[in-house]
Amino acid sequence: MTIDRRSFADKPTLAKELAEAVADRIRTAIAERGTAAIAVSGGSTPARFFQALGKTKDIDWDKVIVTLVDERWVDETNDRSNALLVNERMLQGPAATARFFPLYSGGDAPDAAAVAKTNALLAQLPGPFAAVVLGMGSDGHTASFFPGGDTLAEALTAEGPAIAIRAPGAGEPRITFTLPRLLRTDGLYLHIEGEEKADVLDTALGDGPIEDMPIRAVLRSGHAVTVYWCP
Repeated sequence: MTIDRRSFADKPTLAKELAEAVADRIRTAIAERGTAAIAVSGGSTPARFFQALGKTKDIDWDKVIVTLVDERWVDETNDRSNALLVNERMLQGPAATARFFPLYSGGDAPDAAAVAKTNALLAQLPGPFAAVVLGMGSDGHTASFFPGGDTLAEALTAEGPAIAIRAPGAGEPRITFTLPRLLRTDGLYLHIEGEEKADVLDTALGDGPIEDMPIRAVLRSGHAVTVYWCP
């Protein structure tokens, strides 16, 4: 494992530091490749980070593509939509000129046709990602790699880029980037907050099957992971 654990005093400080790290990755990718793509996670944890990154002025945002690590199969008007959070919290102000690639492609379920439509869009992403920012649940899931997921094994090994997954702890059906695609990134970050998540990470870093705590697949991937944590 190549894990760099960084601790911060509070959530605003973490958000600022993580935004600066991702902004550096974006600027470097644009300088080297002419464009930059990032994949971010949803949920309540990254809201401050989204706001901090979106306010960064010295980025050529019109050369940036933002997408999601995973998404609930709901449209962008739904309160549980990760796309809604990204659009409201990040893609404002300076970042409003960035392009957004959603994972939800319409319909009631992520059937084969819907996933194919999403993957056709994702095929247009430049590679590698400049940065991928993951979260982690108290059950040890990351992205939509949930324990008990019906396509978990495929999600951790297939090229994708994205597949549908359903799991007992996931609520709605989900669509997620596969792990191999997420690992093709210049910078891989894990953003967690609170003592409970620190304990979950400690457990995940120990021995045990990946199926029980899928975050282990990331931690054991061999890709350098920088953990940003605060109480």
